[in-house]
Amino acid sequence: MSEAVATRGRVRALAPGSPVLFRGGTVLTMDRAGVLPGADVLVEGERISAVGTALAAPEGCLVVDATGGIVMPGMVDTHRHMWQTAMRGFGADWTLSQYFVFYYIKWGSVFRPEDVYAGNLLSAVEAVDAGVTTTVDWSHGLRTVEHAEAALEALREVPGRFVLAYGNIFGAPWEWAPSPELRDFVSRHFSSPTDMLGCQLAFDVTGQPDFPEKAAFEAARELGLRVTTHAGVWGATDDTGIRQMAEHGFMTDDVTYVHASTLTDDSYQRIAASGAYASVATESEANAGQGFPTSWQLRRHGIPVSLSTDTSVWWSADMFSAMRATLNIDRCREHQESHARRETCVASGLRAEEVLRWATVGGAEALGLGDVVGSLAPGKKADVVLVKNERSPAMFPVLNPGGHVVFQAGRGDVHTVMVNGRLVKYDHELIGVDLAKVRAAVESTVEHALGALGPDEWKDAMCPDLPEREEIPNPYLAARRQGSPG
Repeated sequence: MSEAVATRGRVRALAPGSPVLFRGGTVLTMDRAGVLPGADVLVEGERISAVGTALAAPEGCLVVDATGGIVMPGMVDTHRHMWQTAMRGFGADWTLSQYFVFYYIKWGSVFRPEDVYAGNLLSAVEAVDAGVTTTVDWSHGLRTVEHAEAALEALREVPGRFVLAYGNIFGAPWEWAPSPELRDFVSRHFSSPTDMLGCQLAFDVTGQPDFPEKAAFEAARELGLRVTTHAGVWGATDDTGIRQMAEHGFMTDDVTYVHASTLTDDSYQRIAASGAYASVATESEANAGQGFPTSWQLRRHGIPVSLSTDTSVWWSADMFSAMRATLNIDRCREHQESHARRETCVASGLRAEEVLRWATVGGAEALGLGDVVGSLAPGKKADVVLVKNERSPAMFPVLNPGGHVVFQAGRGDVHTVMVNGRLVKYDHELIGVDLAKVRAAVESTVEHALGALGPDEWKDAMCPDLPEREEIPNPYLAARRQGSPG
């Protein structure tokens, strides 16, 4: 038996379906096998065939040296507005209200199908590069079917696993979801769904007395599609929508509740009883104002959690940032609750490896893909990430592997990425991705958006006025100014 050690040249020349062996890494299986030091993961075809130590390499096997690194499942992002990525960082200083004004009211309609394509293409490439092998494209900028076709075209060009969550913030979901145009789109592209490219419906329940969203839920049910919805968003969606969904029989385990930040115990209990997952986007909730980041409440009510990044028009688009922010704020809330009772929190209820589970297994289960991806086990599809960076002093020693991934590692430490048995990144370099093409598409979108807004509106939108700040009077400072020793 021969073992061909991986190089960039050999990876590029690798024939589809060739066996690949990740050799000698710390393997985070994220299943009952737990953490396996100095272990191997063997991939044959699209699937993992073995996980263990000193595995024999099949004839012609390509060996990826994982020594000193962490081998883990590909991460899963359950809520990302990918079409907005071409405007990365534009809204860094926004509140949620300013986001709504920009996209929902004033400027969202200027984005053409080619702009949705550019944003999706950049976001998809970025996801794979950062070890996010499955991403839900919460695509609520699809004001025409042409926009949807463009979004889908971009996803198909990138070697990742994606779910197009079809949405349209410019129309009423009870109108566009049952429309013949959407039915035709789903029939043409998803009549034979695969685990590589799925479809959901994405819309919110606003709590109007007549529950008009009922028609959208019925359309999703008729089309056999899951639903993802922004729930518990301050000033936008609340307990009324949850109650309406429950009363009409739409609170099932094929709904994902995004944010779920400002709900009452009754709503959390309804979600828990339904068996559905929540999608926590902590950077978003902490910055924009949907409500206090949700994981602490979800844990208390027994609601399973997945993680998401929301939109890089504001924030990071990698799950390392999402995991770190979630763990930090969950523990902050735990301490604050203890302090409010005049107590000291002496043990953290949320562990780093549990947050890592949310970013992998939790995301897969939220999408109905728990039997397909999310962990490293024989028979699962081979979505594998090697976190290894020999040039980084932060990547050794690895004493607590789960904690290391969450607190120490970053997207720059993603050495190798495999999706569905295909190596798409090796030695920190994407394989088969034309970044020049991506850059050109994005530059065209930025140029178009700047032209549509004009330089003054562009500047005003990107740099909103600061509110007036009233400082608390300081008597000690006043005394000092008056020459008093205080």
